[in-house]
Amino acid sequence: MSAAPSGPAASAPSVVAAHTLVETLVGLGVREVVLAPGSRSAPLAYALAHAVRSGCHPGLRLHVRVDERDAGFLALGLAKGAGLVAGRSARGVTAGSSSDIPSPAAPSPTAPVAVVTTSGTAVANLHPAVLEAHHAGVPLLLLTADRPHELRGTGANQTGDQVGIFGSATRLALDVPAPTGRPGELGDLRAQLGRAVAAATGSRTASPGPVQVNLSYRDPLVPTAADVELLSRGLAVDGGAGSSPLVLARVVPRETATDAPAEILALADEPATVVVAGDSAGDVARALAEARGWPLLAEVSSGAAAGPNLVAAHRLVLGGSPLTAQVRQVVVLGRPTVSRPVQMLLGSGARVVVVAPGAEQWPDAARSASVVLAAVPSAWLDQAGGADRLDEPDGPGEPDGPGAVPAAGRSWLERWQTASTAARTVVETTVAGGGGTGPDAGTGARPTSLAVAAEVARASQPDDVLVVGSSSPARDLELVASWHDAPVVVSNRGLAGIDGTVSTVVGVALAAQATGPTTVRALLGDLTFLHDVGGLLRGPDEPAVQAQVVVVNDDGGAIFATLEHGRPEHADIFERVFATPHGADLGALCAGYGVHHEAVSSVGALREVLAAPRPGISVVEVVVDRQDRGPQGRALADRVTAALGG
Repeated sequence: MSAAPSGPAASAPSVVAAHTLVETLVGLGVREVVLAPGSRSAPLAYALAHAVRSGCHPGLRLHVRVDERDAGFLALGLAKGAGLVAGRSARGVTAGSSSDIPSPAAPSPTAPVAVVTTSGTAVANLHPAVLEAHHAGVPLLLLTADRPHELRGTGANQTGDQVGIFGSATRLALDVPAPTGRPGELGDLRAQLGRAVAAATGSRTASPGPVQVNLSYRDPLVPTAADVELLSRGLAVDGGAGSSPLVLARVVPRETATDAPAEILALADEPATVVVAGDSAGDVARALAEARGWPLLAEVSSGAAAGPNLVAAHRLVLGGSPLTAQVRQVVVLGRPTVSRPVQMLLGSGARVVVVAPGAEQWPDAARSASVVLAAVPSAWLDQAGGADRLDEPDGPGEPDGPGAVPAAGRSWLERWQTASTAARTVVETTVAGGGGTGPDAGTGARPTSLAVAAEVARASQPDDVLVVGSSSPARDLELVASWHDAPVVVSNRGLAGIDGTVSTVVGVALAAQATGPTTVRALLGDLTFLHDVGGLLRGPDEPAVQAQVVVVNDDGGAIFATLEHGRPEHADIFERVFATPHGADLGALCAGYGVHHEAVSSVGALREVLAAPRPGISVVEVVVDRQDRGPQGRALADRVTAALGG
């Protein structure tokens, strides 16, 4: 994509977004576009007309029809025809002379045909063609212009409910908000278009078909004279400070994921790579990190949070180490759901390779994926030998500890391991100083939530099952867990809610114990426990359950104290609307359900209880302080940053 010269900025975000859309679709292989004229779709009409007139995309063809029903079936015919041509080419049949052979810029045989409509009944008139494409498996991209959100449901002219209007006949339906010019907006649009084209072509599902992208636009919808000048020359309109470079995800078809092309296999030779293992990533994330000599940033529910490459307290390391700025590639497995620093890393400009084995959409909350694979290429799991060497450049870095390898002689992995050790030491010292695992652990001092999490982690053996509640417990455990071989960790991270967690614990225990005795523990916050305290209820004829539920009771929502809401300027309203203290008697609630309850007030007592779980379901309550949670968390991050030289 051509860079914009300096000059007048576009007068309307709608013009910038429409031009970016056309540029992106061309980059994704779209070459045929059918347009039915209308007012709300004007930004797209201008962008398409100028793109064709400028000649900057020689393969792009624009077809105009006055009837949307005809436009839809024209697009259907174009897509079917492209499939026929591709089939003839695959059989070695040419249409004529050598001049008919597609050039390297020709569209992919699976590229969808786009059809553009304005808002209102125009969209509904596409429905017959959409139904035919759905049942025939023909890739169409339905670009339906719409009124902005503030006009919906107000009786505004030509405004109806267009989102999902085609029902189950589309492979994907996206609703794109009206552009405002905010930073990152164009990158988000490109990422959504990448998903749309992947869904239309069926690259991950092997089921091509129609996809709707509903595009809201606000007035003004017409480019200024300065915009027309830029567009007529085929140059990108200047999107301002919020513009982002053209990054399009390459979605590798499922059938080639394990037998990837050479350029994909070559990505494994990038030494400055880290592996991010999100929820349910599985053992392959650890195996990949260790095979390639890459640092491993793993959530506790990833199934990979163990081993020599694991970076302890990785969110604090990311926030405080100079190494973070040196990452050039991130390989993501599973769904990263816990750490803001991880999301910042994914949006930092490093190449992001997402491995998502499911057939549907891939996780990419930062909208930064460069390559999407359905599996880790088998060649990546071969031992890398010396390929992981990336010696530290001249300049400051992590401090050398006693006996450490000098900085300039350390490999990429060794430098991350040094940072990991430094962070772990700071966290362990902090935990011990606050009633943790130090010499005074059994003296009766009230433990911190980190100390509770550390004891639960220490007590959980490789054959155990540990269920972790969302919010604070997941984050605390991630900081303190230090496993060579981790237990099985289960957490409801699909939407990361706190509801139903006690019942989830019971279900996991029943399933795990069906084949023999298994120690099942849970680490929950008090609000998570109270939200589903009814999960303790079992009828007398129900199967017995063995599970130990550790509840960290800070009388409210401690997680909010670690976020922006817990800052001093919000103190006057924080306690009531975020912290939500409840004063509930957990022991009395447990008694009402006939469940054993035990309150412990020291790390030493907690350690004893964890070592000998009572029969059946038991609840272990540990009361901790919440008031200093925010300042303590920030102080810990500062200490780690200082230790890492950040």
